Amino acid sequence: MSSNSNQAATVTREKLVEDVKVLTKDVQDLLKATASVVGEKAAEARVKVEESLKVAQSKLAVVQDDVKARGREAVAVTDEYVRDNPWSAVGIAAGVGFLLGLGFAAGTFLRRRD
Repeated sequence: MSSNSNQAATVTREKLVEDVKVLTKDVQDLLKATASVVGEKAAEARVKVEESLKVAQSKLAVVQDDVKARGREAVAVTDEYVRDNPWSAVGIAAGVGFLLGLGFAAGTFLRRRD
């Protein structure tokens, strides 16, 4: 998998983790709000939701740990590459900087023409 797709996957996982956290909080709030609803079916539904919520939270913890581990791994690999190939890293950084500068300059030029 390429570096860009790894970064995209990490961002997607991080977004998923955040979304599940928000969903978990919303479900907990819903359970609190419906605690006064009586009846056998309401109680069964609350139990099922609570169980599902616990499973989702445990899976979320696993995904979150995986995201953190992959992030640390990416930092370590990048650090090792830069230490082993300092001039290549400088060249890559200069090239990226040049391309970004060229892009900004072209954008500024095009905005002035309009």
